[in-house]
Amino acid sequence: MLGGISIWQLLIVLGIIILIFGTKKLRNVGSDLGGAVKGFKKAVNEDEEKSEDDKPQAQVRHDEPNGTHTYDVEAERKPESSDERK
Repeated sequence: MLGGISIWQLLIVLGIIILIFGTKKLRNVGSDLGGAVKGFKKAVNEDEEKSEDDKPQAQVRHDEPNGTHTYDVEAERKPESSDERK
């Protein structure tokens, strides 16, 4: 049993839902839900295929011969006003 709910109680609830919403609306909801699940599975599979095709990232070595750990980084300053952006 599902937490004390019997199959008869589930059938009664299902009958009430069918009376309230109607079979046509429930069919539309079911097909919409099925399409959403299918689209989600497709997106997950595409993402997995994409991640398998990715090249491994470059590794950064931290063992310099002279014991220093420096990184060369170039940064540009953003213009502060809209006049300097043009």
